[in-house]
Amino acid sequence: MSELSASELNALVSLLDDTDLEVKNHVRERIISLGTEIIPYLEKKWENSFNPEIQKEIEILVHDLQFSLVKRRLEEWKNSEDQDLLTGLWIINTYQYPDLEFEKLNAEMHQIYFDVWTAFRNDLEPYDQIRIINNVLFNTLRFGANTKNFHSPGNSMLSTVLDTKKGNPISLCAIYMLVAKKLGLPIYGVNLPNLFVLTYKTDELTFYINAFNKGLVFSRKDIQNYLNHLKIEPKEEYFEPTDNLQIIMRSLRNLGNSFDKLGEAEKVDEIKEMLAILEP
Repeated sequence: MSELSASELNALVSLLDDTDLEVKNHVRERIISLGTEIIPYLEKKWENSFNPEIQKEIEILVHDLQFSLVKRRLEEWKNSEDQDLLTGLWIINTYQYPDLEFEKLNAEMHQIYFDVWTAFRNDLEPYDQIRIINNVLFNTLRFGANTKNFHSPGNSMLSTVLDTKKGNPISLCAIYMLVAKKLGLPIYGVNLPNLFVLTYKTDELTFYINAFNKGLVFSRKDIQNYLNHLKIEPKEEYFEPTDNLQIIMRSLRNLGNSFDKLGEAEKVDEIKEMLAILEP
């Protein structure tokens, strides 16, 4: 922003409703080149403008700038060493809620962990430990499946899931995983067709957890039966842990499907752009 004075910025914005398309496009490119730091200024101009055409152009500009930031963050996340799950979920969240601070999500997740930790015991058998986690998450804190609005975009927004306590399989599993990781438990995500679940996996013991069904514990045989019912050929990946990259990509695909069902074609295209960034 320091490249231009206030009067120069005002002059640029005033040209956003220019009838000459070439002029308008040049102005848009110039403003976008200033980066996301220009957003507060644009938002203030929107509030003070009485020109609906300029307001509309400002809205488009702000969205484009915010979307470019989301894509840049995704690129950085993909190239990061640990591909932290909470950070990835926060980036997806900022697509809908650009002003959401990572610290807010982190603090809310820490409180959930603390609620589980106070009831947790390290000296119990794994199944009993899972029973404790299930009781706190699904009975005390009342997290549960959003069956009424299964295809709502909010199910892919962690902040919305934390507010409403309702989510889809992958968002509920993500919360469960984030808590389990802080507790030091070997719990990972599993990519099943049409369903996302968890596995408790060590060299001595493996079982599965369905967070969408209040933490129901089940076995490898149950997965085989599930796949047989869907007439899907079993693959080893349906029984093994997946990584955070695949979890974030699946979350994005869910979000894209939600927008598709709402007929929001532009958002569907933007989700495809985000997925393309993450493609291995």
